Amino acid sequence: MSGGTFHVHGPHDHELEHATQHAAEHGAGHHGAAHHGVGGGSMTNQIAMFTAVIATVGAIFAYMGGATQANAGLFKNNAALKKTEASNQWNYYQSKSSKQNLSELALALVTEDKKDFYRKEIDRYKLEKAEIKLAADKLEAEANEWDRKSDAEMHVHHRWAQATTALQVSIALAAIALLTKKKWLEVGMFGVAAVGAAIGVAAAMHI
Repeated sequence: MSGGTFHVHGPHDHELEHATQHAAEHGAGHHGAAHHGVGGGSMTNQIAMFTAVIATVGAIFAYMGGATQANAGLFKNNAALKKTEASNQWNYYQSKSSKQNLSELALALVTEDKKDFYRKEIDRYKLEKAEIKLAADKLEAEANEWDRKSDAEMHVHHRWAQATTALQVSIALAAIALLTKKKWLEVGMFGVAAVGAAIGVAAAMHI
């Protein structure tokens, strides 16, 4: 789920409202059906309350899913910046290596009185290269850590998306259960909601 909203309204909404009104009218219609109307009304109220709770929880799950996806994108961007900085350091390192190679070549060609200068140059380039390598290695390690954080956030994002989807399915089952008065559908909506809640807990625990 890439957004931060949880859409409860769907094609079944009109039918759900119609069924609720029908249950209320049927319960008040005549005394002979009063007992049946009370039972239907009780089921209607139970499912309505369940839907409201699940919709609220689903909205929270959807928000968390959007937040983790945003974090994953931010972390991936940080990783890309660190990789660019590391690449620049390695280019700088290569430049120092080339200069060191030229100094080593010059050392072999120049007269003895100039060799000391090129030896110092070679030692300087070696020292600079060591410092540059440390900086480049550190940047690469930071880039890898940002990549790891991004992957972890995306994993949690997928968990939130799965949990949100399960709750949406549960709400759809609730609407169908209300319209058909099928007990097994009512049990199913609770079961799917429980699965969604469990996945949500796993997401909260970064599992």
